[in-house]
Amino acid sequence: MRETIFALSSGLPPAGVAVIRISGPGVRFGLETLVRSVPQPRVAHLCHIRGDAGLVLDQGLVLFFPAPNSFTGEDVAELQIHGGRASVSAILSFLAALPGFRSAEPGEYTKRAFENGRMDLTAVEGLSDLIRAETEAQRRQALGQADGVLRDLYEGWAKQITHARAMVEAELDFSDEEDIPGSVTDQIWPEMVDLVAEISAHLSKAKAAEIVRDGFRIALIGPPNAGKSSLLNFLAKRDVAIVSDIAGTTRDVVEVRLDIDGNLVLLQDTAGLRESNDKIELEGIRRSLAAAETADLVLELRDCRELPDISEKPTSQDNKYLMVRSKVDMLEGSMSTSSPGDIFLSAKTGEGVDILLSAIKSRVSDYTIGSGEVLPTRERHTHYLNVCLRELEVAAIGKDLAIEVRSEFLRSAAIALGRITGTVDVEDLLGVIFSEFCVGK
Repeated sequence: MRETIFALSSGLPPAGVAVIRISGPGVRFGLETLVRSVPQPRVAHLCHIRGDAGLVLDQGLVLFFPAPNSFTGEDVAELQIHGGRASVSAILSFLAALPGFRSAEPGEYTKRAFENGRMDLTAVEGLSDLIRAETEAQRRQALGQADGVLRDLYEGWAKQITHARAMVEAELDFSDEEDIPGSVTDQIWPEMVDLVAEISAHLSKAKAAEIVRDGFRIALIGPPNAGKSSLLNFLAKRDVAIVSDIAGTTRDVVEVRLDIDGNLVLLQDTAGLRESNDKIELEGIRRSLAAAETADLVLELRDCRELPDISEKPTSQDNKYLMVRSKVDMLEGSMSTSSPGDIFLSAKTGEGVDILLSAIKSRVSDYTIGSGEVLPTRERHTHYLNVCLRELEVAAIGKDLAIEVRSEFLRSAAIALGRITGTVDVEDLLGVIFSEFCVGK
């Protein structure tokens, strides 16, 4: 018999209220033991919660959600008690002593919801992202996915492919029947060509969803003492990196997470670029160049008192790089020697920082997801979508292939979509996905 699991689902005590969630076949027994009855479903009841020998452990609200209409699809109970450490510990200890009861593992409630058909894998991943969401854009994207928008899209595509396969099978099996015209499949291939275009357009925007979920990466690079660490601290509004006149202070990549216009921006301070014989500093420089390589935007800082030189920009024609002239508070004279497009600022006074932020917002807006847009958010989504697209393209345009072969490619395309939602062969993924959750969810 399956075990009944329990866990503290709210934050760690002390707190105003603590929520203990119980799920499994022993919920009714647990409620009868704790509160002497099974409350009316989905109605909050104020009860004394009792332990051994009827000793009152606490008083709180108790709710009961009978299967299958609960989060996990099993009988579920929630105890909303006082959030003191002693109260929480007493009730958890009492539950642990009940036969067939044990503490829940990370993500186990959500895993049971998936196993009982209450959620598909894309909704599970969306819920995980929603719990970790730091910005408004992340919240919107994750909430839509948790509500099943990706599932609905992919299952709709799978149904189209299944219909196409059914028409192919009908032509193969009943081609002699008068009511099954021999050209029935001629009607489905144009539909599959349209579906190829739809999936291709969906995939082309995967980068935008990735940036919303994982953040827009900005690398600060440049020579030592160019003001990179000062700018990082100014934008972070706290002392994150050490600022010193001594060259080579920063040896590793220092990263801060910023919320800019509701979008997550990962700002990375890096080691100064210069020739060196110091092995540690050389490793820092290597990491600086690696950060610039993977960044979505590179801010190359130079002291504004240095004359601009076209050779300074590592990829002067690359729109990914933006030249920033720092320390304008120390500048004497005109800025007329600056290159068009350079941004002048001071991390000491804040002058020009608003211009830089506007430039960053403009770059981030290139990846803004429109309201209602549904996009793949994880690498595994794009992987299986590419597999589906490849198989579907062969089936749709392979006019020289036998119809049986084209049908097999349609089947492979449908399987790839099923692996995204979790309806096909995903057992090896479950441990990885659910390990991302906290205990109690």
